[in-house]
Amino acid sequence: MALVVAEAFEGTVINADSMQVYRDLSLLTAKPSATDMAQVPHRLYSIFDATEKCSAARWLSLARTAVAEAHQAGRLPIVVGGTGLYLEVLQHGLAPVPEIPVAVQAETRALMAAIGPAAFHTRLAMRDPAMAARLHPLDTQRLQRAWEVIAATGYSLSDWWQMKTGNLYARFCSLLLMPARPVLHASCDGRFWHMVAAGGVVTEVADLLARNLPPGCPILKAMGVAALANYIRGRLTLEEAIVAGQTITRRYAKRQCTWFRHRLKDALTVPDRYFADHPSTIEILSFIHHFLLASKR
Repeated sequence: MALVVAEAFEGTVINADSMQVYRDLSLLTAKPSATDMAQVPHRLYSIFDATEKCSAARWLSLARTAVAEAHQAGRLPIVVGGTGLYLEVLQHGLAPVPEIPVAVQAETRALMAAIGPAAFHTRLAMRDPAMAARLHPLDTQRLQRAWEVIAATGYSLSDWWQMKTGNLYARFCSLLLMPARPVLHASCDGRFWHMVAAGGVVTEVADLLARNLPPGCPILKAMGVAALANYIRGRLTLEEAIVAGQTITRRYAKRQCTWFRHRLKDALTVPDRYFADHPSTIEILSFIHHFLLASKR
């Protein structure tokens, strides 16, 4: 869809996928192909090494620059990707939370490992009831983040959210691919199976593991890495690894659907899989055309 829109409106495709910013795992993270990238300008793909961390703040700074450069070139910025946090900060800004000391991060991880997420959530509720009420008891990453922030700053992350800055002052035209659940699940399963069957994905993960990266590197959280790593290490058969990869992909897609359904209420929704010459293409292009006309008034 991004290519169709970019070609129709002389656009620049700007990546908003937190895994596609890394140079590793091009196949597993389903980056645009070299052919796709040759059709229209693409930005913020494969810009970081696996050892680096692309925080939301760092991405926001780069995205603002990419959007400005697109405008200067007379092109339409088209931000594409499924990392909701990136899209959120671009539209609404980022809480200016100070850098969390490494020692606090280590202590938080150790506490989570020692008592488990359920007990950790209970402790967070005593220290920061506002954030505990927002978070699922098994959402370890966000639980730890909430704990780190209040431990390091003395203020709840919910308080910091009230001070958001840095958003892009612009109007947004949002398009949302939201297939029916059975179609989405079948697509997730087929996508992962075809990736493995086509070859190259297992080698990508093996090459990444050979680098012995620190456990905290974000690229190691890419969907399918853990499952294929277990296959490479002899803990799963390839068939078992594929099933595990498909399962985690479906779960992630479900969370994405929930997030986008609540955050992008004004988006034009495409209720099935998009493909070249999709019946809704004319509707999509017309939607964008009218948006652009209205923006010039």
